[in-house]
Amino acid sequence: MIDAYGIHIDIAPINLHLYIHFYALILMTGMLVAAWVTARRAQAQGYDPKHVWDGLMWAIIPGLIGARIYHILTPSPASGLSLQYYLQNPLQMFAIWNGGLGIYGGLVGGGLGVLVYARRHQQPVLKWFDLTVPGVALAQAIGRWGNFVNQELYGAPTTLPWAIYIPPDKRVAPYQAYETFHPLFLYESIWNVASFGLLLLIERRFRERLRNGDLLLVYLMLYATGRFLLDFVRLDSNGFGPITTAQLVSLLAFAGAGAVLYGRHRQPGAPKMGVGAGQQPSKQP
Repeated sequence: MIDAYGIHIDIAPINLHLYIHFYALILMTGMLVAAWVTARRAQAQGYDPKHVWDGLMWAIIPGLIGARIYHILTPSPASGLSLQYYLQNPLQMFAIWNGGLGIYGGLVGGGLGVLVYARRHQQPVLKWFDLTVPGVALAQAIGRWGNFVNQELYGAPTTLPWAIYIPPDKRVAPYQAYETFHPLFLYESIWNVASFGLLLLIERRFRERLRNGDLLLVYLMLYATGRFLLDFVRLDSNGFGPITTAQLVSLLAFAGAGAVLYGRHRQPGAPKMGVGAGQQPSKQP
């Protein structure tokens, strides 16, 4: 049986009932698409695509852990949860099926997983980050449609032609009297698709000037810019006065990535786009 949020599966012989959330299916689709894109990019640039599939869980599992930790530390006000709640109910920290994943935590966790895998297999870390980030942007674009399925991540009330209807039980206080809202998930999805295309364009047009790690820095600046701007119309965010927590993190990410990008291009002689300094593309796993 299928409902609005997932699929119910009953396995009669063993009296087992499974419920598969559409949100989880969409997230997994995004991850697999990202892996496929990365594998194609790796092969095209002389790297063994087998590393993508072998290292996939090294990125996914730490990414989910990081995303969950970020949520636990900064839960949305509408959830009615707090860090104190999770400390008092530690088992709920693992209940990701109830929702609660933060993208910045996912990026940190997934990045650490890629770092560990690359080091273990003597791969150029910065180059693999550059190979990966366009696919990550595309995965984010796909994953945001899971928010549409869950009727979450919408913006301020609006009557624009592309506004979406939110049922009463999904409306956050004090906006229960409104019916249509900005499709914030759609805005971010479009932004991430545009970021995906722009990253590929930058890599193609400026290949001779880029250095390993530059594409990662550009991705961080692009995502931070979009997240900062879109959070102005987001309703369900915690923060510090007029600025949300995500906006503060976005400012720090943009400033940090921008400073590193600027600083490393003032230093002549660093390795350009391609293999890492003193390394050759690996043809073997």
